[in-house]
Amino acid sequence: MMAVGTKTRSQRLALAGTVVLSVMAVCAVAAPWLSPYDPAERVTRPFASPSGQHWLGADDVGHDLLSILIHGARISLFVGVVAAIVSTVVGTLVGVVAGYARGAVDTVLMRIVDVVLSLPVLPLTIVIGVFAGPGLQTQVLVISSVLWAGMARELRAQVLTLRERDHIEAERAMGAGPLYVLRRHIAPAVVPLVVPQFVLTIKTAILLEASLAFLGLGDISAASWGAMLSMAHSRNAFLTDAWLWWVLPPGIAIAITVLAFALLGNAIEEKSRPMLLRRRKSRRQVPLATATTEVDTGGDPLVLEGLTVVYGEDGRGTTDVSLTVAAGELVGLVGESGSGKSTVAAAVLGLLPAAAHITAGRVLVSGGDVAKMTPAELRGMRGNRVSLIPQEALSALNPVRSIGSQLDEAVLAHRALGRAEARARTLELLGQVGLGADRVAAYPHQLSGGMRQRVVIAMALANDPDVLIADEPTSGLDVLREVEVLALLDELRVRHSLALLVVTHNLPVIERIADRIAVMKDGELVEVGTVAQITDAPLHPYTRHLVESAPRLRPAPQEARL
Repeated sequence: MMAVGTKTRSQRLALAGTVVLSVMAVCAVAAPWLSPYDPAERVTRPFASPSGQHWLGADDVGHDLLSILIHGARISLFVGVVAAIVSTVVGTLVGVVAGYARGAVDTVLMRIVDVVLSLPVLPLTIVIGVFAGPGLQTQVLVISSVLWAGMARELRAQVLTLRERDHIEAERAMGAGPLYVLRRHIAPAVVPLVVPQFVLTIKTAILLEASLAFLGLGDISAASWGAMLSMAHSRNAFLTDAWLWWVLPPGIAIAITVLAFALLGNAIEEKSRPMLLRRRKSRRQVPLATATTEVDTGGDPLVLEGLTVVYGEDGRGTTDVSLTVAAGELVGLVGESGSGKSTVAAAVLGLLPAAAHITAGRVLVSGGDVAKMTPAELRGMRGNRVSLIPQEALSALNPVRSIGSQLDEAVLAHRALGRAEARARTLELLGQVGLGADRVAAYPHQLSGGMRQRVVIAMALANDPDVLIADEPTSGLDVLREVEVLALLDELRVRHSLALLVVTHNLPVIERIADRIAVMKDGELVEVGTVAQITDAPLHPYTRHLVESAPRLRPAPQEARL
């Protein structure tokens, strides 16, 4: 397991960025006390070289450059933060309103966004700045006017997705108004996305401020880092050695500050979006015994040995899951939502989310350890040695491509065949799952739910896998279609000698066809046994509760029928 307190690389970099920004903030706030001289006072001869009294020397007038640099932090950070606040507020409001209101409001706002995004940033800022005149207000106006659009577009997409969620529809069906929904449901989901965008916007705003100040559109009465560069350029600093202490320090200050904001913003974004976390390449948390010791698996196509999966930093996931599925065997993996069933299935396929990683144990598919495979080896295994029957067949199928072309693609992904041979294999697969050859030209929307489920089963069988993972294969089907699909799976696993693992929460359904049942709760495998053992004499209290809670139809007593 991951040790408590261990930091990821991005967190360590973010800590370094926070330290840098803290130093910059202290310099900006305490500039009058930290600077050795008044930046507007002539304290030495022009172009004086660095010395003990003037660490960075002097400009062409005799002003102390270190004092100007320290005071410049106030202007650069002030403009960057204020412009970022304005652009974040505007972008958030536009994105949320457009995404939630939709219709004409969405169309008008998004066309404005398109126009802003289509214009080049720097020329646009120069044009606006020239018309508005130099000054801090101009810089804030110009920078915020070009940075809000990108944030608005991203947030609008997120709000559109949130608006269609079932729980939002349920709130609206109960009479909840837009303001209530926005406050209680949309805002909590949007804020984690806005915070990293705000931090990253400060970075961009500081760069734009330096560009505008260099072009003479800053406040001439208060020199920022960009203004220092502009003055050095216009006052011939490059004709002497003065550029070394006049140009390099503000340039380095801008670069370090921008980098610090970038490191901090990226870390916050990773925290708010776990999918951005990169899966660790190192397996140092895996015990050496489980990582290197070869164990006799008895030739079973699917073997899980002490599998432990951890999500992120909180340690949640699955713990010490051990399970085998033999050739021709059907094992049902049951449990309530959140019990870890889907995590086990994803681990078998090598498709764990980026935020999850295996910390102990092994996953053996046809003898190969999934956790040790390279990306190329995983691609060669998926759809070949192990295949998945997804839960939502309609979502798994491309709506604009015919069934035949998608089955052809599944075959050609692992077999060097011609088009004619691939199509022959497609027709054979359709026949195996009980669909006629006339369905080869059909599109997913032209098929019923049961037919679509048969199609994804055929795709899973395309390359004669050893292991088949079925994730809620009967979800959303009526009772008759459910029975048909289960009967088909039972027939296919016997015919092809498949090791079939069916992930489901429906115990009465799986007990009809399973050889064994594995029960999961809170990431742990609490009991494994035959169907008779699980249903008639469960050992674990949770299994007993699960069996007692499952509705079953039993024949009525003879007296009642009479």
